[in-house]
Amino acid sequence: MKQYNAIKAKYPDALLLFRVGDFYETFGEDAVKASKILNIVLTNRNNGGERSELAGFPHHSLNTYLPKLVKAGERVAICDQLEDPKQTKKIVKRGVTELVTPGVALNDEVLQSKTNNFLCAVHFGKKSLGVSFLDVSTGEFLTAQGQPEYVDKLLQNFSPSEVLIPKKFKKEFSEKFGNDFHTFYLEDWIFKPDYAEETLHNHFQTKSLKGFGIQHLEEGIIASGAVLYYLGETQHHRLQHITSVVRIAEEEYVWMDRFTIRNLELYHANAQHAVTLLDVIDKTISPMGGRMLKRWLALPLKNTEKIEQRHQVVSHFLQNSELQQEIQQQIKKIGDLERLISKVATQKINPREVVQLKNSLDAIVPIKEVASTSSQEALKVIGENLQSCELLRQKIEECLHEEAPVNIIKGNAIANGFSEELDELRKIAFSGKDYLDKMVAREIEATGITSLKIASNNVFGYYIEVRNTHKDKVPESWVRKQTLVSSERYITEELKEYEAKILGAEEKIHTLEQDIFQKLISWINDYIKAVQQNAILIGKLDCLCSFAQLAQQDNYCMPVITDNYGLLIKEGRHPVIEKQLPVGEAYVTNDVQLDREEQQMIMITGPNMSGKSAILRQTALIVLLAQMGSFVPAKAAEIGLVDKIFTRVGASDNISMGESTFMVEMNETANILNNISDRSLVLLDEIGRGTSTYDGISIAWAISEYLHEHPAKPKTLFATHYHELNEMTQSFPRIKNYNVSVKELKDNVLFLRKLIPGGSEHSFGIHVAKMAGMPQQVLYRANKILKKLEKSHGSEELSGNLKEAAEQEPQLSFFQLDDPLLEEIKEEILRVDIDTLTPVEALMKLNEIKRMLKPANPAAKKV
Repeated sequence: MKQYNAIKAKYPDALLLFRVGDFYETFGEDAVKASKILNIVLTNRNNGGERSELAGFPHHSLNTYLPKLVKAGERVAICDQLEDPKQTKKIVKRGVTELVTPGVALNDEVLQSKTNNFLCAVHFGKKSLGVSFLDVSTGEFLTAQGQPEYVDKLLQNFSPSEVLIPKKFKKEFSEKFGNDFHTFYLEDWIFKPDYAEETLHNHFQTKSLKGFGIQHLEEGIIASGAVLYYLGETQHHRLQHITSVVRIAEEEYVWMDRFTIRNLELYHANAQHAVTLLDVIDKTISPMGGRMLKRWLALPLKNTEKIEQRHQVVSHFLQNSELQQEIQQQIKKIGDLERLISKVATQKINPREVVQLKNSLDAIVPIKEVASTSSQEALKVIGENLQSCELLRQKIEECLHEEAPVNIIKGNAIANGFSEELDELRKIAFSGKDYLDKMVAREIEATGITSLKIASNNVFGYYIEVRNTHKDKVPESWVRKQTLVSSERYITEELKEYEAKILGAEEKIHTLEQDIFQKLISWINDYIKAVQQNAILIGKLDCLCSFAQLAQQDNYCMPVITDNYGLLIKEGRHPVIEKQLPVGEAYVTNDVQLDREEQQMIMITGPNMSGKSAILRQTALIVLLAQMGSFVPAKAAEIGLVDKIFTRVGASDNISMGESTFMVEMNETANILNNISDRSLVLLDEIGRGTSTYDGISIAWAISEYLHEHPAKPKTLFATHYHELNEMTQSFPRIKNYNVSVKELKDNVLFLRKLIPGGSEHSFGIHVAKMAGMPQQVLYRANKILKKLEKSHGSEELSGNLKEAAEQEPQLSFFQLDDPLLEEIKEEILRVDIDTLTPVEALMKLNEIKRMLKPANPAAKKV
């Protein structure tokens, strides 16, 4: 227990699995935790007068129980016996051999094959934040820096299993990014520039980080250094598979904030059992392809050339389906190359996995042949860059049995003919049956005991067994070892010598096999980069084959990506909803056209449940699919390159942070309005519905006006219940009204889900209530109240007031203010120190700014 307490003191915040004989034991609070998580028996015992809780499990069940502890968010320190108990008379020396945490795991049962297991570090710099992601199981190492919104988006995209944070920024992290992550707090000195650079230089054996293109990312470098430091602290020192650190280039990918990622349900559904976009489009076969597809979905491209390159490969596969099938047949034979080669580097690979690595590399050879002779340029380049790794495959084939065991200790892993010494020892150890048969025949002849037999057990080793009826014939030279009911067991000098020879050979075989296997693993280390390159290229091919399969199965078309600002979708469909329709029901397609000249904003009105939100979402998803390199669910699509996708869809409270539905809505909308660009696609759904009707209409009107008058002229779809907004088309030329049509029946309504020009006048909310099963008396009363309200508050009156207000006010004159004056006002405001300002001084400063505005622009005071 002294030994246990000393080791536990070094790892106070980890659950310590302490190896005692054939068991891993936990004590005290750890035992209470472990028994609850693992559902194992909690016992207690007295240790030197102190009562201590105890819970344990057999050491060979580690792979069963460890994942459960890690998935429960525990950091687990594995404390093993560091010496053979037979070799010491004192307490066996023990030490922590590995610290497994949610973000640092190499265990197959902890990892998911198509999902990265990222460890992340966030550094809070003076001007920006640094962030780094490392998957120790694949060797992928990424870094970036930027404003909190950007880091927040990356955290949403990469979903790290564990986040490292400096202790003093504990509060800031939860305020900015919430409490949904497994966090671990490190000392502040770890997040220092010099220490981080030194850590990275030591790991990569370089003198500069210029080769990785991250030398200017000071905050990103600090976060990366913290990640590597943490790996050292968790006893992970064999990291040759982490060969480079890659910058996530913000300028290369489409910007989507966390709200957009959540609203579009790309890979996390908001409702239980809901289907995500990833569920629908993922036709990948390999783990590398599955992980890469997630990355492509999180980071759609902004480079027309790169997007078209992917489209052309997909198109080539569609035209040559036999080629696609041939490549996919081979990909099926390929294991998780990235994780296999990482296991080589960390020396956690077993013989069977090395054979799997060889078989996977074998399957790459035919892919290389067909791809490198292809007429399609991008495919040809992939083929030429694939490494055949001939020497490596040959070496593994010569060295290991095709049916190698999972554990080297079980023996018979090394192939016959690889080592003469091993073959000789095997002859001695395994050709014993002939020798024993001859010995039995000899002894029967010499003694006349016909029922004599030779056998062995773990207690006595080899022995001769004689039935009691023949025991008077036993020679005096035999030594009795055991008496049974009907027989007796003896040993002879010759048998003892033979046993020593056999046991000696078996021990030597065991040592030699381990030694040969260890040398093979060290030799494979030289091929880490080549295998990693193959893994990336196979992942790419897998994704592109997946896109081709998706396009063929679901009738997707090849989009045209242009450098202009328009967006034209013919007969577009929602990729997820169309898969959920009952059999035989066709999806109602819709056209959408947006540009910056004539139809910059489409105002979509229509009843509840008519499909307004679906049209908004499908437009975003079609753009997203197109720019990640996939074909799209439409008859035709021409997409002017989009650099930012913003959505404000659906309502949700953030009660834990004290924010109402309306506050959340305004936060998200403010974020959109403050970040729009000329290539943005903005999708707004029901803005303003979280407050009173008049407030809501006013806000929705002002937002629409702002987007219309903004110099960037972002392409916008605005779905609303406020039919009053249809009046905007009369004052704002680039706003066009559309509605999702319905057919009114006698007592009911039929949703046609077709987008047609013109505004809609009804919400049909009461019809929807009826469909939901609302009691009849409630529906009857609602109809009565509706009619009264319509009489007393005519919507014409309201929309007339709005129209009048719009005509009287100069439309968003802040876009036309003189630039020098704006600059002067900006400088004046920036000079103010708000923290030391008294209320009186604040009012005086406001008056001063007002005076600055008056002579230059009399209209501006109305802004």
